[in-house]
Amino acid sequence: QLQLVESGGGLVQPGGSLRLSCTHSEYNLSDYSIGWFRQAPGKEREKVSCVSGRVGKTAYADSVKDRFTISRDAAKNLVILQMNSLEPADAGVYYCAGRHTSRPCNVLGSADFDSWGQGTQVTVSY
Repeated sequence: QLQLVESGGGLVQPGGSLRLSCTHSEYNLSDYSIGWFRQAPGKEREKVSCVSGRVGKTAYADSVKDRFTISRDAAKNLVILQMNSLEPADAGVYYCAGRHTSRPCNVLGSADFDSWGQGTQVTVSY
């Protein structure tokens, strides 16, 4: 298990953008499937996007398609979630999660990820 570290959350107005990053100080995240999850108060944790290890295949929840983009910066050992056209419904605590597996990330649920970050708060409001 890894202790992942997220950064980049904050307060943004509707229609704005934020860039979240996930990293680990020692392990090469390119070998891991990485998922971004979010949880709003009173709601269940939701998988927003993921990128499969090695092959780099990506997947998105319908609610964020065409607005969010997940990518890797291998040189900096980052997994980035670029969030554009943010809506109040996108607010919550965002977590990155990792799993060393050959399974494509789109079939992985939250219970399949064994490494998590501490979360970063995203607030979308005027």
